[in-house]
Amino acid sequence: MNNKQLPKHGRNSNRNFFAFLALVLVIGAAGIAYVQHLDDANRQELESKASSKKKSTNSSHQNLFVKKKGSSTSKIKSSSTTEKSVMRTPIDWQKSSETVDYPDLNKVESLWIEVRLKSNRTLLKDGDKTIYTMYSSGGKYHDVDGRQVSYTPTGTYYIENERGESFFNNKLNEGARYYISWLNHGEYLFHTVPTNAQGEYNVEECKKLGKQPASHGCIRLSVPDAIWLYNNLPVGTKVVINNK
Repeated sequence: MNNKQLPKHGRNSNRNFFAFLALVLVIGAAGIAYVQHLDDANRQELESKASSKKKSTNSSHQNLFVKKKGSSTSKIKSSSTTEKSVMRTPIDWQKSSETVDYPDLNKVESLWIEVRLKSNRTLLKDGDKTIYTMYSSGGKYHDVDGRQVSYTPTGTYYIENERGESFFNNKLNEGARYYISWLNHGEYLFHTVPTNAQGEYNVEECKKLGKQPASHGCIRLSVPDAIWLYNNLPVGTKVVINNK
């Protein structure tokens, strides 16, 4: 044969080389796999931390939102409480309309009264400022040439001299207590909720106070409010009656 056989040590050297090469390849593959494993683990850890941070941030934002919302609600409630009228609720014809004291008229510079027929309110005013509000009921509305008109005349009037502790109108079969005249010297009055011929309060009519127009033209008030006006309202006080 022309080919010569390699010496044994040459064959052994080749075998050792290929074995070493295989070992290097195996170690390299394992190293690459290990590095990829580390990268995957690091990436998952980073993603987990980022996700936790995001949740924490969202939770913080939600908490802040809840706190702000609660704070806002609290402010609204507080504001509502502050702005809430001191008007007595439910309406009680046997008690004052407000839960605070009546004003001291000696300290009022520009006293006048505004009666709002549709709102069923009578306002004591000091210039532009309302200093006390009373539940009231003015004249019923009725049809006049296709228009709804109150039995209480609107316009500007003045408190007259006539006042008294009680009256009874036989024609209307109705009376009241603590009246003050503001038109026609005894025809149109401020007075209490109505009474019957025996001088007893008509409870069914009393229940309408502050809720609906109910009178024949006078302005009905709660018993304490009418007594207070009777004792304190000066003759000549301006009275403005409108359809508000």
